[in-house]
Amino acid sequence: MLSMTLLASCAKNNGPTYGRRTAGNPGKVSASTGAELNFDLEDTTQFTVVRLKDPVVGPKLKYIQGGRAVLGTQEQDVMAFRDNVERTVTVASFYMDETEVTNVDYKEFLFNMRSRVSADSLNKLEPREDVWSEALSYNDVYSTYYFRHPGFNFYPVAGVTWAQANAYSQWRTVYVNELYRKENELDSTMSKNMLIERGVVLPSYRLPNEAEWEYAAKAMIGTQYLDENQENGRIYPWDGRGVRNPYDVKRKSRQGDLLANFKRGRGDYAGIAGGITNDGEIIPANVYEFPPNDFGLYNMSGNMNEWVQDVYRPLSYEDFEDLNPLRKDGTLDDADLYGTSLIDDNYRVYKGGSWKDVAYWLSPGTRRFMHQDSATNSIGFRCAMISVGADDR
Repeated sequence: MLSMTLLASCAKNNGPTYGRRTAGNPGKVSASTGAELNFDLEDTTQFTVVRLKDPVVGPKLKYIQGGRAVLGTQEQDVMAFRDNVERTVTVASFYMDETEVTNVDYKEFLFNMRSRVSADSLNKLEPREDVWSEALSYNDVYSTYYFRHPGFNFYPVAGVTWAQANAYSQWRTVYVNELYRKENELDSTMSKNMLIERGVVLPSYRLPNEAEWEYAAKAMIGTQYLDENQENGRIYPWDGRGVRNPYDVKRKSRQGDLLANFKRGRGDYAGIAGGITNDGEIIPANVYEFPPNDFGLYNMSGNMNEWVQDVYRPLSYEDFEDLNPLRKDGTLDDADLYGTSLIDDNYRVYKGGSWKDVAYWLSPGTRRFMHQDSATNSIGFRCAMISVGADDR
């Protein structure tokens, strides 16, 4: 009773208490001045507070809850690159496409860009179909059909450069926000800052940085205990030390099935025809063909390698910040130190392994690089987006 009396006395002496406030429940009056809050977004004569509704989430995005992680090569470094040594970092929460960008996604991009850019600029955005042509093999049919034929609509787009992937991300940001503006009947004269202040605009779509990509691929939440202990690491984006499903119930595939689309060995892209547990895919597969990881992301290993934001440097792990690491340029690791034309700020990291890579490259910690204007039939991409605010925060 004495405690209750003291608390009541303090509340009386210190004025009214306002309780916990959030973006979705900001209260009725200012806790700073006591003035009544204005919630009319059309009234510009008073200070206006926005009641944040549910966060706006773009299509096909999965929420990736951030946290502490050990990133780096956890598989034996058989290539002896020593360019991704293990280290502990923290990655902030973000969103990521549940699949690689597909042919039909990219065709929608090209169709919409017809009215925005010149014919010459549009031609530069086309995926390179000649990436399928080889002097000593007959893959010419894919040069003609892989991107164009509707049967391949939901296969990952190939032959796209890092620069083209960024152009797609920028277009997607503009286009999705235009649709959202129309759906919500927002004034077309509102500036981007005005839309941000109202919480009714999506952040930019972009390529994930290397740390985000690796963190999302490993999906260690699947090994997480309530007390934050993680007794087991992961070589791949799934449990177990191999490339086959060790369970008979956990995943949407049979026990013993391969969990990724990759090259099993020299000349072996799919296994023997009719086999129950072969991967059955000789070239890239439908983006939903293999089971997702514990974040709900498909094909974070195999099917297609994926571009990430980062400029490549072999010793980035020594220089990275330990919160949201990203290498934007050669800071602290100048290209001139290497004496080779293969390392400069135009070379970008790609990760994940593909349909034509052996299992070693399926480990999320492995990394390779290529010039940002180059393209192959084994590198695609997916988009990411930062997570900003929430109505209960």
